[in-house]
Amino acid sequence: MASVALSEAEKVYIVHGVQEDLRVDGRGCEDYRCVEVETDVVSNTSGSARVKLGHTDILVGVKAEMGTPKLERPNEGYLEFFVDCSANATPEFEGRGGDDLGTEIANTLYRIFNNKSSVDLKSLCISPREHCWVLYVDVLLLECGGNLFDAISIAVKAALFNTRIPRVRVLEDEEGSKDIELSDDPYDCIRLSVENVPCIVTLCKTGKRMGKVLHTSLQSVLQKEESLGPKRQKVGFLG
Repeated sequence: MASVALSEAEKVYIVHGVQEDLRVDGRGCEDYRCVEVETDVVSNTSGSARVKLGHTDILVGVKAEMGTPKLERPNEGYLEFFVDCSANATPEFEGRGGDDLGTEIANTLYRIFNNKSSVDLKSLCISPREHCWVLYVDVLLLECGGNLFDAISIAVKAALFNTRIPRVRVLEDEEGSKDIELSDDPYDCIRLSVENVPCIVTLCKTGKRMGKVLHTSLQSVLQKEESLGPKRQKVGFLG
């Protein structure tokens, strides 16, 4: 994330404010900023969403393509995730600077959707062992201002909610060969239920405060890093 210089007075102010349940921007320790969610923002995708959370800006596009079911799950489709940490989001992402973070975020998304209760993957199966829908989920970080995991989980959920998958008919002739027919009616489609898709909530601890701090600003995150070291935050899933 982008570097922010903090004076000693600012650091003390942040820590003392958190202890009094008051932050620099007037929020309490358990208050979120307003979340802006916009769907259907990218053309030539099956679904898309853009989420702004504070100074964090995330764009997600979903592309549905036909593929072959995995051997261990022959009657299910699946999702693939790719996270692009754009150099425009912060100078630290130039070159390969954002690769490790992108991999970490993608692995977290796989953990979320590796749960059968998150999305009905069987609804993505067209013909067991032969054809299924594969949803390629591309995440682009446009701006980084903290709470990346939280914002990305919301954006992915919104993009999947917006996703439209063409309805498919499998036609079989007398010789047993199968033909796949896609509906060209944009309203004749499959919509995924994302009701059980969890959202990520990042909790941070600052100073001696026993409670947790939700949706920290970049300045507060930097102060936590100095006061608590690398084990300063926990990520939880809310379904």
